[in-house]
Amino acid sequence: MPCFTDMRQWSERVPAVADLLNPALIAAVIAAAAIEYNRRNVRPMPFELAFLVVPLVLHRNTRQSLPIRVDSHLAKWVTTHEVLAAGFGARAKTLVEPVREGIRFGLRHGAVELDGANITGHLRPGRIAEIGDIGDIVHKARFVGRWFTQLESPATAFALLGVEV
Repeated sequence: MPCFTDMRQWSERVPAVADLLNPALIAAVIAAAAIEYNRRNVRPMPFELAFLVVPLVLHRNTRQSLPIRVDSHLAKWVTTHEVLAAGFGARAKTLVEPVREGIRFGLRHGAVELDGANITGHLRPGRIAEIGDIGDIVHKARFVGRWFTQLESPATAFALLGVEV
């Protein structure tokens, strides 16, 4: 996977990468996760979890392997999906700049809001576009938002997924 620490102008991006790393899609993913986290936990989602939600749901194999039930433990998922979990840290690291770009886009367009170290989501009610994998990506982002409410702290998720800060 290419490194995205130096984000190029939109017109210079490879079309497939530009589609998947579209700031509007990333903002919608973060907003969907934050909405569900807040709904289930009655408090906003910690900001740093946005950097885990995006790589969990954008990577097709990872997204498809996520559990169905929110009471499934992240630690168990990591041990039963060792190959996916082994590459997760590197994948998350390459997506830091696209996630930041998505957050900035979301802030400008009202999809997300920062409140100190927390993030809240604001998506207009309606149907998510069923273009390609978009519907599945946003659906799984909602799930991950609910799933992350089971964690003791964001640090637990970072450690389990092998993401170095």
